Amino acid sequence: MSGMPPVTQALLIANVAVFLLESMLGIPLFESFALWPPHSSLSQAPDFQLWQLVTYSFLHANLAHIFFNMFALYMFGSDIERLFGSRFFAAYYFVAVLTAAISHLVIITWMGADPAPTVGASGGIYGLLLAYGLYFPNRQLMLLIPPIPMRARTFVIVFALLELVLGVTGTAAGVAHFAHLGGMLGGYLMIQYRRGFRR
Repeated sequence: MSGMPPVTQALLIANVAVFLLESMLGIPLFESFALWPPHSSLSQAPDFQLWQLVTYSFLHANLAHIFFNMFALYMFGSDIERLFGSRFFAAYYFVAVLTAAISHLVIITWMGADPAPTVGASGGIYGLLLAYGLYFPNRQLMLLIPPIPMRARTFVIVFALLELVLGVTGTAAGVAHFAHLGGMLGGYLMIQYRRGFRR
C-alpha cells in the first residue's frame, strides 16, 4: 500500500472498512445509504435521499462484489491518479459515481422497475476503466474468465458493448448495467473537460 497514491489508497480503505462494518459488525447500512429509486408512497421500500448518490458506492452486496471492484481499483486507479494528479482524480472518480447513479435512476424509472437498492463502486470503476483504455490503449490486460489477453482499448470496448447488450436485453438481472455505462459517460465528460482546460 505504501507505493499507492493517496486517493486510490483512501478509496480502498474506505470501501473495505464499510464492508467490514456491515458484514462483520452487523451494522445495517443498506436502508439509509444504498441507492433507492424514487417511488410511490404506497411502496414499503426506503425512499431516495440525495446523499445516496455517493454513499451507495461504498456499499457492496457480498465478498465477491467488493473483491472484484477493489481489485479493479487497485489495477487501474494508481496509474490514472498519477496521470491526473490526486485532486482531479478524486473529482473524476466521484463524477463517474454520480453519473452512474443518475443514469441508473433515469433508466429504471423509465422502465418502471420495482424499487430495489443499488450498491457498489462499479460506476466509478468503469469510469477509471474508460480512462485507462484512452490513456494507456496498448497496455496488455488479461480477462479473468476466460483468460484472454487483449489491449486495454479493446478491453474497454468489449466491456462497454457487453454492458450495453446485457442492459438492453435484461440478460443478467440484478446487475446495474446502465450504471456502469453511466460511469463511463461521466469519465468521458471529465476527460473532455480536462483536455479543454489543458488547451
